[in-house]
Amino acid sequence: MKPEVVTVAIAILYQDNQFLMQLRDNISGIVYPGHWGLFGGHLELGETPEIALRRELLEEIGYAPPKAELFGYYNDEEVVRHVYQARLTVPLDRLVLQEGWDMALVTTEDIRRGSCYSHKAEQERPLGHPHQQILLDFIASGSSKIFSP
Repeated sequence: MKPEVVTVAIAILYQDNQFLMQLRDNISGIVYPGHWGLFGGHLELGETPEIALRRELLEEIGYAPPKAELFGYYNDEEVVRHVYQARLTVPLDRLVLQEGWDMALVTTEDIRRGSCYSHKAEQERPLGHPHQQILLDFIASGSSKIFSP
């Protein structure tokens, strides 16, 4: 039997040439446990991707950007991802991590390497493959110029 396709809205949030990422909890039963990923989540019944993104970001970090633009769609057999981009307009210390193990501003070098150090985990942790690919595409698209000084 084919698994049910899940629809999510996730955000590429950037600041000072870095990207905000969440280190997912390292527990069984979740997708990509212990991996870095983009913030966001599932659409609830009747929600648009934009509304779901705002709700998820407020739930996860207590922040939603004033404006988020659609970057693209990333679909596979299990997940339809609506990917948005926005500038992170507050300092990292103003965010309150309410979901996940850690959060960090990740460099393009970390993204290319496919891992980032977590101070809370006290170790290098891998990026989730789809999230790494989305960020590599974002960087390659030239969209990253919008966050350069």
